[in-house]
Amino acid sequence: MIRWAAFAALTYKVYVINVLTYALHVNAPVIDKESLMARQKRADMIASTRSKLIAAARKAFAEKGYAETAMEDLTADAELTRGALYHHFGGKKGLLEAVIAQIDEESSAHLRAVVEQASTPWEGFVEESVEWIKLALNPEIQRIVLLDGPAVLGDPARTASQSACLASTMRSIQALIDQNVVKPVDAQATAYLVNGAALNASLWIAGAADPHKASTQAIASFRILLSGLLR
Repeated sequence: MIRWAAFAALTYKVYVINVLTYALHVNAPVIDKESLMARQKRADMIASTRSKLIAAARKAFAEKGYAETAMEDLTADAELTRGALYHHFGGKKGLLEAVIAQIDEESSAHLRAVVEQASTPWEGFVEESVEWIKLALNPEIQRIVLLDGPAVLGDPARTASQSACLASTMRSIQALIDQNVVKPVDAQATAYLVNGAALNASLWIAGAADPHKASTQAIASFRILLSGLLR
């Protein structure tokens, strides 16, 4: 009897363990799913809040300029609190950085399309840089990226987008060297010179009394500079 009782007790324990294991196995996906849904909902809310603030800031900065835009203008237009702005961006300066990053992303997509439409690698290289200079005539880019950006955030040549642009230019130049299209120059040094010329041309155009005239002059001179690289 004692042995049978012990066996029965052991059997019951195994049964309980199996029941608990099954229950955990069945319920775990439900718990994980609910948790994932909650996290996704929070992520969507964060993305929505950031998107509203960036859109409001982009509109205000383009129309009024950074200095003339009050915090209240941004939060009222986005229908959000001042606390939300500070929480997501740390202040108006951080919001400006986010707006410029968004514009840079759109500009990059536009420039990639220009390169893809080019008939030769050399044409793609030249027209990408020329198109970048032409973007200085866009009122939004002119005011936010080329005028307010440097005034508030500092030297534009040190931004992450310019670093990425420099790396891309260097790869393009090296590829053209390998294809015997351009002279065997130092790719890194030449990339700094090409990007520096394009950036300063854009800054000059943005601040010029006659931006369209400055753009025409800058692009003509820039094409001549680049032609000197050809074999």
